[in-house]
Amino acid sequence: MTSSQPTPSSPSCRRFQGRVVAITGGAAGIGLATARRITAEGGKLAILDWSQDDLNNAVGLIEREGGAVLGIRGDTASRSDCSTLVSIAMERWGRLDGLVANAGIRVFGPFLESSDEDWDRILAVNLRGVAYACTEAALAMQTAGNGGAMVLVSSQNAIVGRANMSLYDAAKAGVLSLARSLAVELAPDGIRVNSVCPGFTVTDFHIRRAEAEGRTADDLRAAQPGLFKRPAEPEELAAAIAFLASDDASYITATTLFVDGGRHAT
Repeated sequence: MTSSQPTPSSPSCRRFQGRVVAITGGAAGIGLATARRITAEGGKLAILDWSQDDLNNAVGLIEREGGAVLGIRGDTASRSDCSTLVSIAMERWGRLDGLVANAGIRVFGPFLESSDEDWDRILAVNLRGVAYACTEAALAMQTAGNGGAMVLVSSQNAIVGRANMSLYDAAKAGVLSLARSLAVELAPDGIRVNSVCPGFTVTDFHIRRAEAEGRTADDLRAAQPGLFKRPAEPEELAAAIAFLASDDASYITATTLFVDGGRHAT
């Protein structure tokens, strides 16, 4: 996390007051921005991330902002770790109202050069890991009987093809299908399931990658994707995710929200 991480806007509402949300990949980028948005609106959080350093930074930041958060080091590709995330949230706060399945990795390279290991890892994290998190969260929500909301983070790449990203794109397309099917299955339990498709977003990951190539964050922001001729900021994705996870979206399920500046329409 960079020291220049912006402060989220101060919402006038407290949509998550008394609510508990679990976030995978919640210690950096879109996940961290979402975590800060939810705690700014009164929610309590349990976040899972593989990086202990990122977790320490994220938990410290959220606590300094007055938020209640638990950080759990783990891998979303492990069903046991996803179970631990949900169990710790339940033990600490006695409930689980929402899940943001955000964790993901990228594998770049020509499709014809992809290895079995490449396929195994990206599907383990970007699709099976999402399913594990959803399974554990849904079981807890069913037991509690209070309904809930899940937001699965996919990508504009799920519907827009790009060279050298076939594996990533295929896994993210699977997330869209999973969200729709889960929405049908879990509707009788009052559990809503939606997906979000971010466009290019200026996160620490992209900044580090750009710097390794001799570019800066300003260079990234000078890119012109979408109809607004700029990339997204993590806080803009967080606002959309928080909306779908909140009661403001109480009659929305099985829906995909594109937050890509209109890129999918061009």
